[in-house]
Amino acid sequence: MAGSLKLEAVVLRSMRFGEADRILHLLSPTRGRLSAIAKGVRRTRSRFGGRLEPFSRVALLLYEPARPRSDLLTVTGADTIQPHRRLREDGRALDAAGRACDAVARLIDSAEPQGPAYNLLCAELGLLDADAAHAGHANQLAFRLKLLLAAGFAPQLGACAACGEREHLSGFSGAAGGVVCDACEASAFPLDAGAHAFLCDALGRPLAQAPTAEPRHLRQAERAIAAMAEHHAGTRLRAATGG
Repeated sequence: MAGSLKLEAVVLRSMRFGEADRILHLLSPTRGRLSAIAKGVRRTRSRFGGRLEPFSRVALLLYEPARPRSDLLTVTGADTIQPHRRLREDGRALDAAGRACDAVARLIDSAEPQGPAYNLLCAELGLLDADAAHAGHANQLAFRLKLLLAAGFAPQLGACAACGEREHLSGFSGAAGGVVCDACEASAFPLDAGAHAFLCDALGRPLAQAPTAEPRHLRQAERAIAAMAEHHAGTRLRAATGG
């Protein structure tokens, strides 16, 4: 049934379409991942102004046709909730925001409600907007780990994912779904105690309190996160940046 739809969303990505339109990829807490077309948004006198830029948190009015020819909805109204202007003024924060939204786009592809993932993304963008120091490698990995949890792909960290052993956890296996012990490490890669501790702390702490770790341990943690995304979500994440 055709009608108007009101929802809150973050603009993950914006792509040019035709002479004056843009296709928006959105994340909403109530409708998950969705796409919409903003007609005429690239014209100088567009009624949307700059309210539909990537990383913006917006309140949208969308038109949903009764018999859609595609998955695209049409934007008929937009109000800014949080523009995140300050993060656009720092290259590191801007890059981290882009990688966060890209990770969301790769891990969340359902139209089901996505409240936890949406709240997590809003928190990450808010941190980057407040202070570019949050654009560092550790914060980006903490965000991705929590995103895996929100998407239903969190790794097993408390015991061997293969046999349940709680001691001698020395490796990580994406196929097994988490850390593995010495006896089950045949298909795993090494995971030092520092990397293991980082993963546990990052998952347990608030995003604003992401733990720190040595660069070597962060690289191992990133490999573990990437392995979970590839084996269980069927996607490859862009590399996180240091800083």
